[in-house]
Amino acid sequence: MAGSTHSVNNQVPPLVGYDVFSADRALTAAVERHLDPGLRDEVLGELSALGRTSGSAQVQEWGAQANENPPRLRTHDRYGHRVDEVEFHPSWHRLLGKGVSAGLTAAWDRPAGHLRRAAAFLVWTQVEAGNGCPLSMTHAAVPALRTDPDLAAEWEPRLTSMVYDRELRPAHLKAGALFGMGMTEKQGGSDVRANTTSARPLAEDGTYELTGHKWFCSAPMSDGFLVLAQAPGGLTCFLAPRVLADGTRNVFLLQRLKDKLGNRSNASAEVEFDGTWARRVGEEGRGVRTIIEMVAATRLDCVLGSAGLMRQAVAQAVHHCAYREVFGGKLVDKPLMRNVLADLAIESEAATTLALRLAAACDDGGEQERALLRIAVPAAKYWVTKRCPPVAVEAAECLGGNGYVEESGLPRLVRESPLNSIWEGAGNVQALDVLRALQREPGAFDAYLREVGQARGADHRLDAAIKNLLTELADLEGVEGRARRLAERLALVLQGSLLVRFAPPQVADAFCAARLGGDGGAAFGTLPPSLDLAAVVERARPVA
Repeated sequence: MAGSTHSVNNQVPPLVGYDVFSADRALTAAVERHLDPGLRDEVLGELSALGRTSGSAQVQEWGAQANENPPRLRTHDRYGHRVDEVEFHPSWHRLLGKGVSAGLTAAWDRPAGHLRRAAAFLVWTQVEAGNGCPLSMTHAAVPALRTDPDLAAEWEPRLTSMVYDRELRPAHLKAGALFGMGMTEKQGGSDVRANTTSARPLAEDGTYELTGHKWFCSAPMSDGFLVLAQAPGGLTCFLAPRVLADGTRNVFLLQRLKDKLGNRSNASAEVEFDGTWARRVGEEGRGVRTIIEMVAATRLDCVLGSAGLMRQAVAQAVHHCAYREVFGGKLVDKPLMRNVLADLAIESEAATTLALRLAAACDDGGEQERALLRIAVPAAKYWVTKRCPPVAVEAAECLGGNGYVEESGLPRLVRESPLNSIWEGAGNVQALDVLRALQREPGAFDAYLREVGQARGADHRLDAAIKNLLTELADLEGVEGRARRLAERLALVLQGSLLVRFAPPQVADAFCAARLGGDGGAAFGTLPPSLDLAAVVERARPVA
């Protein structure tokens, strides 16, 4: 029984029991904008169902349980036999099963497959981001496998299945399969060409024996792995199954699991190959070329994942402030807090709008859209993932001390927020990739200019930003040292052009003023007070 002096009031109800998709106005608008009208009812119904699942108290609890009970490595059984297995909490399997059944690995052959998957991935990330790793890698493996029609015919139906089969057994006996990846080695990091894992050809054509060490291999309980190794003809991509066709375990020695800052529900391991059987994917010596589309797919998922984390952080902050009372009124109505929330909201909406535009380009598949993706994906990956940590931290601050307490969920978002900037090539890698696109593929920048040019004349600050960008690109002296600056400006101008064309005027005005016009500070909450900030905040509010 509570003491007579203990009275609890002015507390905010938890943000549960709502449709995460339908409550996100920026996301729903982006999906409808890019969607064929004939698919509207089907796709919106599908996404709303996932949104209700994601917002349910039960599934939110699964996310918390998976995070609080990280995976455990079991190298040997009770008799001393090597088993190399990872044990997950039941909630992890429940989440992963829901993600697979929601089509998060099934984009490639569905109508508007990339768009509907992108929206679903953004929604599902808000439950628990850790299970997104195997979903992302399984999705991204498909274009790499398509370089070998026989491998694609064998594996693609398993990877795009909507059935989660967690048992370790030969893939041909399973209703669905998941993939992991092992590219990174201690001495190379992002420089995958420095890999030293060796691949020795076996008698059967296309088969090899791998020997080496992978410093970072995510989702080690997957059914197969795409790995890079040095074959006689140079760096080559390989498929290493977890279980061989005869039912025996492939040599896949898990040395330890990484103790990570965030993403703790997902297992990331160091792996030893010692006579590991593998099949070649693509030609010898063309490993990087084989995985290039896979890399683009996972980079886009980094953008989507960060957009999802930002959206959840902003939703929690606005929800809290809409209920919390301070100094005689609602916190959301206080001018300074409204400025902070609006600033966070435009960052979140810009990220979502850009991410869904890129997903729609993947569905289009035309030459113009492919050229745009070549420059826009690394620029977006660089910038959106960089913006995620400060958004998460500021959102936590909006809750005050409550946001520093684990039960609020904000600390988990803060710990997760840096990951996507590091994964699949950190900031410098992305910025240098933008430079390569500018220098070697003029069609990519032409496609970019055509895209942003559709908004020219609609906002003088955007027009000035486009002009300044062209001026900066006209002087390529010492350009490598300016690569981050260029990637940032390319992303901001693209975001501004999309918001000017598609967002409510209040959102576009605030973004162009603060992000392009220089009328904003380095911290959130420094928007010019003349803007209609109340409308911006209300648009970001998740209505339960």
